[in-house]
Amino acid sequence: MQKTKKILVFLAVFLILVMPALSFAYHLGDPLVPACTNCSWKDLMDLVNNVITFILEGMVIPIAAIMFVYAGFELVTSGGSTEKIGIAKKVFTNTVIGLILAVASWLIVKTILSILGYNGAWIGF
Repeated sequence: MQKTKKILVFLAVFLILVMPALSFAYHLGDPLVPACTNCSWKDLMDLVNNVITFILEGMVIPIAAIMFVYAGFELVTSGGSTEKIGIAKKVFTNTVIGLILAVASWLIVKTILSILGYNGAWIGF
């Protein structure tokens, strides 16, 4: 029951913090999905670039920051309990691994798009 309560609290905080970013879905003032009538390959690649950038900057980094804060809170309030310290270290480690996976995924997609001939803005940043 305690784990379910923690998951519900996490989801509530996640929705409160992330939903405003998702509802606007803008990247640097431009809409996430570019409007075009005669869409070309470049427009499709711009869409992929906007989505990747939005996911990295608008979702991954804030979620990682929330997880770091949660792990820090668990560490500070552990009161010397080795179990809570272990949980906090595990959250720190998993968050770092998640960030590494996100950046590695971005690198793979960037490489594939470069091979396919996308020569636009630097993909993802």
